[in-house]
Amino acid sequence: MKSRSRTATLTIGELAERFDLATHVLRHWEAVGLLAPARTGNGRRRYRPVDLYRVAAILQAKEAGLALNDIHAMFSTPDPATRAAILRRERDNLAQRIADAQSSLALIEAALRCRHGDVATCPHFQALLAERAGTNEH
Repeated sequence: MKSRSRTATLTIGELAERFDLATHVLRHWEAVGLLAPARTGNGRRRYRPVDLYRVAAILQAKEAGLALNDIHAMFSTPDPATRAAILRRERDNLAQRIADAQSSLALIEAALRCRHGDVATCPHFQALLAERAGTNEH
């Protein structure tokens, strides 16, 4: 496999293939201001090494649950306080989703350990659902 130099550029098709994306996704990201590829004399897009990192960051941010407008704001704001506020809000959202997923995992694990005929009658399963069912006594 040929290695590319750090200054080599990629076509939109090459970049899309590298990240397993459709080219229209890259065009959309450009339209909303997330990407700004260089252009050749005839107007063709040429993606530089910095664009590879930008696409990787966009994908990672999307996987973390950020919306494109928040990703754009995070990348484009010159104000560190604004960027930090966006990142703190998204960190808090992600932490909540993780906590929810861990709670769901605990419920599934309890159901897997249940040896009752009906999982809903299992005491361990019910204990995990007590608060939601409104039967949690303190």
